[in-house]
Amino acid sequence: MKVTLFATCIVDMFKSNVGKATVELLERLGCEVEFPESQVCCGQPSYNSGYVKETKEAMKRMIETFSDAEYVVSPSGSCAFMFHEYPHIFAGDPVWEPKAKKLAEKTYELTQFIVEVLKIEDVGARFEGTATYHTSCHMTRLLGVKEPPMILLKNVKGLEVTELPGKEQCCGFGGTFSVKMGQISEQMVDEKVCHVEETGADYLIGADAACLMNIGGRMERLGKPVKVMHIAEVLNSR
Repeated sequence: MKVTLFATCIVDMFKSNVGKATVELLERLGCEVEFPESQVCCGQPSYNSGYVKETKEAMKRMIETFSDAEYVVSPSGSCAFMFHEYPHIFAGDPVWEPKAKKLAEKTYELTQFIVEVLKIEDVGARFEGTATYHTSCHMTRLLGVKEPPMILLKNVKGLEVTELPGKEQCCGFGGTFSVKMGQISEQMVDEKVCHVEETGADYLIGADAACLMNIGGRMERLGKPVKVMHIAEVLNSR
């Protein structure tokens, strides 16, 4: 099976190890992974800030970049969801709406792809420790991916997962929200950090690098000992 990786900006610029783990994991599961270097930002930050016309140019580039892909897989529920928004954004456009629909139909978040397309629930991972899992907003509420991450983590040998109190609450990142509403965002992430501490876990695992960067950054500034890991890194551990 041929898979085309949509790496996302955060992974490309800040969390390259997540991209590496994603590729290694998919290859171990029998996939041939391609990485088109022409990919850019999916446009979510600027689109959500109201720059619709300007953002469409970047979206068109992404549609063309992945036009020949069999499957598009991303280690981010938020960015994968943005591809699913493209058909709505280009609704009524006789040229770009059909292309946007085609892209949306073949785009998956990493754990969703493994469980729902590859039909694999145990990737053979081993990771010793206690962890809790952060359910990111876009991935669960908008993309609708809830069970795949938990199914895969449940089958990681040596890993004990404790449910995160208030797991349905946003971490306060929200893309440009954390910039525009900094004080509110800080209160939200502080609450999330408190919930993580309540679990007594050694690790905080998540499937969106942006959320993990936000929570992890706050915990580091507060001197908290909890380590932050993307689920791709955990599933790639052996």
